[in-house]
Amino acid sequence: MQELTAKQQYNNNKLQKRLRRHVGQAIADFNMIEEGDRVMVCLSGGKDSFAMLDILRNLKASAPIHFDIIAVNLDQKQPGFPPEVLPAYLQNIGVEYKIVEEDTYSIVKEKIPEGKTTCSLCSRLRRGILYRTATELGATKIALGHHRDDILETLMLNMFYGGKLKAMPPKLVSDDGKHVVIRPLAYCREKDIIRYAEWKEFPIIPCNLCGSQENLQRKAIKQMLNDWDRRFPGRIETMFNALQNITPSHLMDHQLFDFKSINRNSGVIDGGDIAFDKPDIPVQPEQVEEDDDENRLMIVEVN
Repeated sequence: MQELTAKQQYNNNKLQKRLRRHVGQAIADFNMIEEGDRVMVCLSGGKDSFAMLDILRNLKASAPIHFDIIAVNLDQKQPGFPPEVLPAYLQNIGVEYKIVEEDTYSIVKEKIPEGKTTCSLCSRLRRGILYRTATELGATKIALGHHRDDILETLMLNMFYGGKLKAMPPKLVSDDGKHVVIRPLAYCREKDIIRYAEWKEFPIIPCNLCGSQENLQRKAIKQMLNDWDRRFPGRIETMFNALQNITPSHLMDHQLFDFKSINRNSGVIDGGDIAFDKPDIPVQPEQVEEDDDENRLMIVEVN
């Protein structure tokens, strides 16, 4: 790791504290990790899972509860996958780990016609293997590396293409009904994770080894959100906050809210019918990033 200037070290420390705070808050808000848990951290070799493992290890050292971590990587036998990278890294940092070798690549190539997207089948196979592995290892939680941007992208994809108000939950029961899946990075911004991975110099393994096409719909949504983030500071944060501030009585899911029983004796519900009122939308001042370069420089110089 290259030697850092005082300013760079200050910025990196601030970044690490912010990510620790976000992960710790998510764990507390959703009771993700409990006393005695054995957390299986799914390590793909990408920036997100490396950051998740690093931050969870950091939090474990000072947590008021005891929990264990075991890193698990699924080697799917994709051509070009470097099998030595993750074991070397995990041995170096002293983390218990297991490498699961399953040739799902051949199954996917056999089942999916050339030129078609392989992600769906690959994902189903991968989940099944990870659930089985969690059972074998006695893991009580399965930790995935999805972050705030992934959650928002999924929300927009479901709205635009699926006709649903649905995103990625921070905590849920797995597809097989046997495990609890958690997303400790739920409050973390992808741009923070990118910077963190660059600073820590994680041995990133490219995610395009299988040669499958990138999901064009998700790519378009990501570009749209990134554009909004640049042009309208604060918009993404407000959208994410909306996921935690839901008013079922002012949506239209009659299975979620009992509209049928409403009558004039029901009283005013959640502010009443304000459809004809001017929307109470506060003017969003241009926000300054927590890690704005100019502000950081001023603080460093003063110190």
